[in-house]
Amino acid sequence: MSSPQHPLLLDLTGRRVVVVGGGPVAARRARGMLADGGDVHVVAPALCEDLADLAATGALTWHARQYVRGDLDGAWLVHTATGERRADDAVAADAEAARTWCVRADDASASTAWTPAVARAGDVTVAVNAGGDPRRAVALRSALQVQLDTGALPLRHRRPGPGHVTLVGGGPGDPGLITTRGRRALAEADVVVVDRLAPRALLDELEPDVEVVEAGKAPHAHTLTQAEINALLVERARAGQRVVRLKGGDPFVLGRGSEELAACLEAGVDVAVVPGVTSAIAVPGAAGVPVTHRDVARQVTIVSAHDADTDWETLARLRGTLVLLMGVSRLDEHMALLVSHGLDPATPVAVVEKGTLPTQRTTLGTVADIAARAAEGGVRNPAVIVVGHVAALAAALGPAAGSTRA
Repeated sequence: MSSPQHPLLLDLTGRRVVVVGGGPVAARRARGMLADGGDVHVVAPALCEDLADLAATGALTWHARQYVRGDLDGAWLVHTATGERRADDAVAADAEAARTWCVRADDASASTAWTPAVARAGDVTVAVNAGGDPRRAVALRSALQVQLDTGALPLRHRRPGPGHVTLVGGGPGDPGLITTRGRRALAEADVVVVDRLAPRALLDELEPDVEVVEAGKAPHAHTLTQAEINALLVERARAGQRVVRLKGGDPFVLGRGSEELAACLEAGVDVAVVPGVTSAIAVPGAAGVPVTHRDVARQVTIVSAHDADTDWETLARLRGTLVLLMGVSRLDEHMALLVSHGLDPATPVAVVEKGTLPTQRTTLGTVADIAARAAEGGVRNPAVIVVGHVAALAAALGPAAGSTRA
């Protein structure tokens, strides 16, 4: 029968901790205690490569000799991992006499303290001790870490704290394409300010009392102006709420995320950015259109097609792939402008609607006829338009279901 064990978290900041041994196990223990702020002293006649690197940088203090009585003076915690039973026994006995907690790598049953397997997510720490079975503990820790990373466990704070803003790129549409860090931010949110093209299925996973604020923008129909969005983020963070600004694609790819970041910084609000998978690259990829391809296109240009000051003359001369976002409503006009500035009318074009979603559809054609084909097929936003020879690859590389091919 194992002895009772009392779970406890220790603050090692600035406190002396001693590691006896210079091998890989000692290195793992030393790295962990350094990360937690400990004043780490290693006693060993020789060091493995990882420990030698840490000693060379001055991150820890190396006592290059065998362990001697007195090495534990002033220590708050001891780890012994010499690989020699008699040496570890001596360290453990001295630690017991000094009333210092001692973790033994060789014999957990002879320890007075144990190092659990740890899963972390932000300020959440979960320690797992599996009855002296380290492999079992690691397996449990790994399962918990996945759930923490993906926001599957309840991560919201229940006590008031400082507010902050997280700008999250939600990816191209499929909720599975948001990053794990993005999902974790959503799991921690008190308020979610959401765009029209964000992966809205993720909102169903929020706790019932999380506030959702619609901030979507469609042509000529804005729920909130950009200035109002900026003010809302700052106001809610200052009120102590944890705010997630959930955007489609990546916040910094034609998403005005940089304006929101600047507004938070100017107001002195704590803000972080979680990059996302941009639809300009992912949506063509989901349709079998690589935006770059050896011997076909070695560069890609991404353009917001509804901007009035777009330089179509320069775009028509560029080599490589042209990706147009938000351009379906004026597709005929844009193709005509490219041709008028010299682009070959036979250049392949692919228009991918609702990319990465089950209703994804691809319409293929050329600069000369894609507008007519799109009109005939009833193409609607959201859609990504790919102009260039890579678009022709969709016929060979793209999914057959749900595609209209020229």
